[in-house]
Amino acid sequence: MISIFNRASTSKRRERGIVLISALVLAMLYFALMELLLIDSSRALHEAQRFRARVVALTLAESGAELAAYQMVTRTGATVNDSDFQGTMSGSLRRTGNNFELDGDGTSIGVPTQDASVQVQGRIDPADGTVKIDFTVHTQ
Repeated sequence: MISIFNRASTSKRRERGIVLISALVLAMLYFALMELLLIDSSRALHEAQRFRARVVALTLAESGAELAAYQMVTRTGATVNDSDFQGTMSGSLRRTGNNFELDGDGTSIGVPTQDASVQVQGRIDPADGTVKIDFTVHTQ
């Protein structure tokens, strides 16, 4: 009778050990999965911040070129600089006769700073005063 109880208690101890080991393995797998999710979300956040910085820098560069273009009718050259909470922009206009060249530069402010530039070349039609764009370049 003693040997029957002895065998029963030994098998219960083994079952408890197996349950404990399987619970620990499941916990490790769960925490590993959570770590992978955190790494992936961190990478996605950095990627989104870089994309936003590029868009802001390009928009600032285009705005700088537009501010310089505002002076096109009355002046042969102009330089503008401005800044706001998102970054800085500058623009320049060079006009010779009916041909013009606009340059705009923008720098975004933030954790990933980004620079962008815009160059526009074109001409003003002397017959009706319309502006014709011949060439544009956007760089980052």
